[in-house]
Amino acid sequence: MEITAITPQKHDPKRCNIEVDGRFFCGMQLITVMEHRLKAGAVVTEEELSCLQLEGEKQTALDKALTHISASMKTEREIRDFLRRKGYLQAVSDHVVEKMKGYGYLDDAAYAKAYAESAGRRKGGRLIRMELLKKGVPDEAVSAALEGVEEADAAHAALEKYMRGKSCDRKTMQKAYAHLLSRGFSYDTAKDALAAFFTEED
Repeated sequence: MEITAITPQKHDPKRCNIEVDGRFFCGMQLITVMEHRLKAGAVVTEEELSCLQLEGEKQTALDKALTHISASMKTEREIRDFLRRKGYLQAVSDHVVEKMKGYGYLDDAAYAKAYAESAGRRKGGRLIRMELLKKGVPDEAVSAALEGVEEADAAHAALEKYMRGKSCDRKTMQKAYAHLLSRGFSYDTAKDALAAFFTEED
């Protein structure tokens, strides 16, 4: 691989962007670039750039990841995606993730449980499962988190909210049923919620 450009970053003058073969490859501390005399035209390997970035930026990357997670819990995949968007290579991401796990800041199983408990008040298990898998939570952790989710009360609450100001006719019932399914509730849970709601209305 050949370094084709090294340009300063707009929002951080102490870091620069490194392009390899005409494409953005990673970000790196300017001091590291200078110390190792990296320049356009230099031939490098991905392993060499990964080692240089890890050497110079592992603490900076960790600090950024900890700041990112301070507002709300994150999954391992979300942290890796965040670091990749910041221009960090896998070696740095691996280092950061292992450090955060060691500190107890990254725990996909705990994240899934907290997420399911919160989302379970307004969403069904199917939707929660899909959202957690999209966030990179392992399937077994998702299944364990969903064991404590009771759909019936959440479905009834979602239905009550949907039906406010609406008439109880057949067309509205069909739309209400579709709405519950779109919120991730099972077919049986949606049917039971509808039956209970319209019995109360009668």
